[in-house]
Amino acid sequence: MTPSPSPHILLGLIGSGIQQSRTPALHEREGDEQGLRLLYQTIDLERIGVGPEALPDLLTAAERMGFAGLNVTHPCKQAIIPHLDELSPDAAALGAVNTVVLHGGRRIGHNTDWWGFSESFKRGLPGAPLSSVVQIGAGGAGAAVAHALLTLGVGELVLMDKDPSRAQETAAALNQRFERFGNSRVRVTRDLATDMAMADGLVHCTPTGMDKYPGTPLPAELLHPQLWVAEIVYFPLETALLRAARHLGCRTLDGGGMAVFQAVEAFRLFTGVRPDHERMLRHFIQLGSGAKEAAA
Repeated sequence: MTPSPSPHILLGLIGSGIQQSRTPALHEREGDEQGLRLLYQTIDLERIGVGPEALPDLLTAAERMGFAGLNVTHPCKQAIIPHLDELSPDAAALGAVNTVVLHGGRRIGHNTDWWGFSESFKRGLPGAPLSSVVQIGAGGAGAAVAHALLTLGVGELVLMDKDPSRAQETAAALNQRFERFGNSRVRVTRDLATDMAMADGLVHCTPTGMDKYPGTPLPAELLHPQLWVAEIVYFPLETALLRAARHLGCRTLDGGGMAVFQAVEAFRLFTGVRPDHERMLRHFIQLGSGAKEAAA
């Protein structure tokens, strides 16, 4: 007797301006390799004309349609938290969610961004000096990246955000979380030019540089050749910031590695199957060949 095919595993991505995201194909291709019938849909707030206020209805619809989980990106990583039943320790500590597992009538929020950035950094910028790092952006993704940077051993992390109060709140939360290493490792910049001149590295954690938000997050003249520069944006892979940094001779890290490694852990949470991260890295590169890069 021929066994019946396994049911589809339904997944989705909620965010704004995500039509070019590589995440659906990345998950589906790894599902194929694992023998899973995985279907991954984009739920683009921009395309359907709604904002984060629609999250309760979108979550209810996903549950009714039998989704196993959802990835969450800008601008919903923090807005989704009040609509969840439970948070993993990482998500609770960071105050940001990028992965929601829907199981047994419960919505469980996780954060795989911080681990994704950490793995990408260790591979892409081995041996990079970490005495002082400037980070631009202290929102949902920024909180996760800052956590990763401190875990990697950054001595002083200097935050800048367009909302100074958000930067202050993020700095206070990080200092409390990492107080066993000393409570002055994170501060908010008061003079970006001076802090940049003294920094070993710069990490960019805002949407600036995406196709929808062109430009650089700071004046290019603040970059210097001794700096390493890391992005989390990956559409395009070479942002204006990375292009300017490479022109000066800086070591750089694009956002592709973080996108893949956060997806590696999300795939495991969604399916219970540990994916092949090297294969997913190869798939990510293949997906970008001859196509417009996009972020998730």
